[in-house]
Amino acid sequence: AADTDGIDGSEDNAGAFADGTTVARMRAAGVDAKAMLAGNNAWTAFNAVGDLFVPGPTGTNVNDLRAILVR
Repeated sequence: AADTDGIDGSEDNAGAFADGTTVARMRAAGVDAKAMLAGNNAWTAFNAVGDLFVPGPTGTNVNDLRAILVR
């Protein structure tokens, strides 16, 4: 799920994508996912595997956009 208006917080990303391969890809990139979680450092972990969501400003002043994929 994602929840954003295009720019959230002090970074240009608005979250990240994760799936069943994310932790394995982080491990392959030399990232300790458990340590990143414990240190509240999601940006570094997701950036290492290219999974940050960077939509840029929406220009529509939309405060909430939610997308959920259920399989």
